[in-house]
Amino acid sequence: MSSQTNIYLKFGGATVVIMLLLGYLAYTGVQDSKSYYVTIKELRTMGDSAYSKRLRVAGNVQPGSIKRTGTHVQFVLVEENQNLQVDYTGAEAPPDTFKDDSQALADGSFGRDGVFHAKQLQAKCASKYAPQQPGQPGNQMQAEPAKSMTQAQPAATSGISN
Repeated sequence: MSSQTNIYLKFGGATVVIMLLLGYLAYTGVQDSKSYYVTIKELRTMGDSAYSKRLRVAGNVQPGSIKRTGTHVQFVLVEENQNLQVDYTGAEAPPDTFKDDSQALADGSFGRDGVFHAKQLQAKCASKYAPQQPGQPGNQMQAEPAKSMTQAQPAATSGISN
């Protein structure tokens, strides 16, 4: 074999190894970031597969169940008469909207101890997203008349005078 053929084989082999390694890293990265959304009821019926997957579970925070210690929070999620004890140990404090009766979404894993161990926590205030009630102040949107091009505000000047 010529030396040029040996060089092509070496580079070809190295390229194949690099491509396989990149493919493996991409596959494992997708597997690690993938999470399954399940209800509390579905979580209870998953059996042993619930312990090995990254999961997302939503529900309402049971009033009086929130126990905070710094960024560590323990609480109970309730959905359709099903309760789930959640232990949040994320790096960030829970959001300001995380309160009693708020809707919360916990992202983490289900432990064999029957507790959901969350690494991320999202919450929203139910009243903020409720439909507007007629007759309440501040609900009437007042339309502002459209401005013509001659009524538009002038553009900011550069501050250079002639």
